[in-house]
Amino acid sequence: MRDPVCRYVYSPAVLTARIAALRAVLPDGAGLYYAVKANSHPALLEAAAAHADGLEVASGGELAKAVAAGARRVVFGGPGKTDAELAAAASCPVPVIVNVESAWELRRLSYLAQRPVDVCVRVARASGLTGSHQMTGVPAPFGVPEEELGDVLALAGRLPRIRLRGLHLHAVSSNLDAAAHAAFVTGSLAWAGTVLPDAEIVNCGGGLGVDYTGGTEFSLTGFGAGLPADPRLVVEPGRWLVAPAGRYEAEVLDLKKNGGVWFAVLRGGTHHFRLPAAWGYSHPFTVRRQDAWPYPMARPVVRDAAVTAAGELCTPRDVLCRDQHVDELRVGDVLVFALAGAYGLEVSHHDFLSHPKPGIAVEHFA
Repeated sequence: MRDPVCRYVYSPAVLTARIAALRAVLPDGAGLYYAVKANSHPALLEAAAAHADGLEVASGGELAKAVAAGARRVVFGGPGKTDAELAAAASCPVPVIVNVESAWELRRLSYLAQRPVDVCVRVARASGLTGSHQMTGVPAPFGVPEEELGDVLALAGRLPRIRLRGLHLHAVSSNLDAAAHAAFVTGSLAWAGTVLPDAEIVNCGGGLGVDYTGGTEFSLTGFGAGLPADPRLVVEPGRWLVAPAGRYEAEVLDLKKNGGVWFAVLRGGTHHFRLPAAWGYSHPFTVRRQDAWPYPMARPVVRDAAVTAAGELCTPRDVLCRDQHVDELRVGDVLVFALAGAYGLEVSHHDFLSHPKPGIAVEHFA
């Protein structure tokens, strides 16, 4: 008996091309870091480490992965760094910039470091951007409030082993408005000059969006056209770079009509690819035919119908796509979900029900 198809397929070549495309619209001298949280598969990290200026990490585990992948530089962020993580960042064999989140974290870093550490202060500005997840402009556990920034910058100037390099201003996840994003970056650079005139780095984070349903495209040319020529700029995107570098493939185990709805039950589901359920949207798929049929019984098939792609979990919320039309779909065919390279397996509850984990393959598809 063969195992049904259930796997992720990743393409480092796609990630490399996206890095090159984004770099082409950034100002000369701007820094481009890949956000490891989006996908930390070693083949992708090695590609990003070779072609981006560095890797952005948010845990000690990601820091170790970044170093193993050959990162030339690392930015270390995140609101809940432990003493062990701060110490690891301070003693890392590659250059690290720590985005500190509070006065207390700054004091701990100074206390734990055995040598000078480069630091940017993360700021929770009162204004932000619109996207799937807002980090500024709303109450959130990220960064130093604007009204406390002066005191924290002064503290950074007094503490031993702290080298203040600039500011970190990440504001949003998955913003699709390129003009608004460029305006945010432009405004951030101007604002940084008023609060920290000698800043060498103004890290505007990531947040470049992906529309999984295909209705909107983040305009890279529009984004670049709105950016000023400022070498202080650093960006650290993840989703936009790596989403098209991965796809999720799941074989149809059963076809059934229930309550007037056709369901394709998959080997796989939201425990592997959680994003559609978490965000409440239908992720489009294509059908890859598998003509081999191992059973002596007739092959179940549905034609010219809307199909809901459901997973193998014991919950009605295990749905990847609702009511997508298919010309023909058979048990044993494979549904292929594109744009699955970012926040796929990493953020999914893949131990629920103890189903086998999906396979992972590396292919250089375009």
